[in-house]
Amino acid sequence: MAGKKDSGKFETATFAAGCFWGVEEIFRQVKGVKETAVGYCGGEMKNPTYEDVCGDETGHAEAVQIKFDPKEVPYEKLVDVFFKNHNPTTMNRQRFDVGSQYRSAIFYHDEGQKKIAEKVKKEVEKSGKWKQPIVTQIVPAQEFFEAEEYHQKYYFKRGMKAVCRL
Repeated sequence: MAGKKDSGKFETATFAAGCFWGVEEIFRQVKGVKETAVGYCGGEMKNPTYEDVCGDETGHAEAVQIKFDPKEVPYEKLVDVFFKNHNPTTMNRQRFDVGSQYRSAIFYHDEGQKKIAEKVKKEVEKSGKWKQPIVTQIVPAQEFFEAEEYHQKYYFKRGMKAVCRL
């Protein structure tokens, strides 16, 4: 089994793929995803705010942390959704958002997740879909800091659809 356990039933996955609002909404739609939270991961600052992270000096990426039931959706499917819904070839950028906080990253929670993420990344590279090299980082998960409440389920609360799909 890949992923940090949550009371023995759910596992945790963490992804960064640009602005976290749209990324969260896409993952919320996946059957087997039980909870989502947007926040900050991969940096040095403790308890960063949105303004801190937007300053592009904390090292954090805007990320989505997911609790999922691996009996309903395998981790590999989540990694596939991740790669299909953003451009993994742009360094520190997604569409109009620029800065290291918008980087493409998979924060793995155990060696099983790392192996799966690396396997899927290689498959995407070999697929020929992208002309440029994939720059997605596959790195150990660090402490995840939940973003402010007004960022949580932002698109859902406003009746909006995710716009980061390719």
